[in-house]
Amino acid sequence: MIEVLVVDDSALMRRIISDMINHEENMRVAGTAKDGEELLEKLETLKPDIITLDVEMPKLNGIEALLEMKKRRMDIPVIMLSSVSSKGPMLTMQCLEAGAFDFIPKPSGEISLDISKVKAELAEKINLAYDKSISSKTYGIIADEEFGKPEEKKSAEKNPEASRRINAVVIGASTGGPRALYAVITKLPEDLGVPVFIVQHMPEGFTKAFADRLNTNSRMKVQEACHLQEVEINNVYVAPGGYHMEVKADKKIHLNKEPSIWGVRPAADRLFSSAAEVYGPGLLSVVLTGMGRDGAKGTEDVKKAGGTTISQDKSTCVIYGMPKAAYETGMVDFVSPLEKISEKILKLVYRDGR
Repeated sequence: MIEVLVVDDSALMRRIISDMINHEENMRVAGTAKDGEELLEKLETLKPDIITLDVEMPKLNGIEALLEMKKRRMDIPVIMLSSVSSKGPMLTMQCLEAGAFDFIPKPSGEISLDISKVKAELAEKINLAYDKSISSKTYGIIADEEFGKPEEKKSAEKNPEASRRINAVVIGASTGGPRALYAVITKLPEDLGVPVFIVQHMPEGFTKAFADRLNTNSRMKVQEACHLQEVEINNVYVAPGGYHMEVKADKKIHLNKEPSIWGVRPAADRLFSSAAEVYGPGLLSVVLTGMGRDGAKGTEDVKKAGGTTISQDKSTCVIYGMPKAAYETGMVDFVSPLEKISEKILKLVYRDGR
């Protein structure tokens, strides 16, 4: 039975979230707290498996509580619940950087009854966080302070340093992606010489805060993409939540609200496949941590067009779903641990001496 501690400053929200959790056969609410201070008090006696933590609260808010837990070495997976308010998305990004497992948006504000719309997603992410926590303890994976780096595994290289010139990079990620992307993008130089396109599975209202946060901490310019925006080198474009992002022959970004793929929009497959048609052998694709198989078909299309492909290795993934699906296509050139991916991108982009 998965024991969950629910933290929210709204009594109504605590009850709604608790009811959703208690409805699941394999989990139950072990306790509740109304703010970060009470959370820390409860953790002196309670030992929950998972914490659901509201982002915006009085006294200690979500990020403050999370940082205090980290300071006290309270290693409990945390799932943030965030409203799409002026502060919510940015605070959520800070929480993910600080080590939160993932987040779930509150559909219509703090006390909205239609929070029940996220019931399935909440249960799924609690299960994922619990499974990851158990597997880490079982196999002795020791995380470092910043990125959760385990012991490095040897990369499997099927196509050592090909001679093709790279003209663009596409990256797809889902669960665990914000921290993984932070680890990769912030290490790239301002004069990389190519554009970078990112699909991170994230709902509307949060991708701009994510892009802004990356931009603040990166040397490259990072922005949420706009429809018909001209593609420029040394820029990173993040697909807006709720929109597929494609690159067309006119070298412009095209956004659309066509049906979801694999239940997600934006989808990495749409980005990868469209970019493969434009850049051909000059495209480099990267599939990072995430559940599902988005990016696998795109990886095939990139390889068939003559491009180069990378997937994150299992040991450094929060969820080894998307990278595994990509690898199983037989079209992945390099399997790299997270801390080596930016270095691999640089080697592949700069191999022509630019």
